[in-house]
Amino acid sequence: MRISVARLSRRLRTLRPARADDARPPLTLTQFAALAALARHGSMTPRELADHEKVQPPSMTRVIAFLEDQGLLARTPHPTDGRQAVLAPTEAGHALLAEERRRKEQWLARRLNELTDEERDILHRAAPVLDKLSRST
Repeated sequence: MRISVARLSRRLRTLRPARADDARPPLTLTQFAALAALARHGSMTPRELADHEKVQPPSMTRVIAFLEDQGLLARTPHPTDGRQAVLAPTEAGHALLAEERRRKEQWLARRLNELTDEERDILHRAAPVLDKLSRST
């Protein structure tokens, strides 16, 4: 099961194409994950984002700088601590994430349509169990 889940995850990650506008380089998985974390969990400080993504702050600083440079991430002053900044995706960042999600969902829908009704039913019943496993610590 571990191998199958890992293969499916890897396959979905490989669906991330070069940026369509060709004006910007494609995001690395780390850059994409940081942007997605902010969209999913809300604004964070750079330190909170580094901790969340389990990377060292200097590495996250480079990720943040790239995302800001690409117009995908905005930095605003922290409301209570003038030494801090708060990060959030821009409209362009949210649009990029939505497009990536759409592409992956289309790919998965096509693959699910290739399965039998019985196979789809098995996956439907297994989904809550897999979700439970994914949330375990």
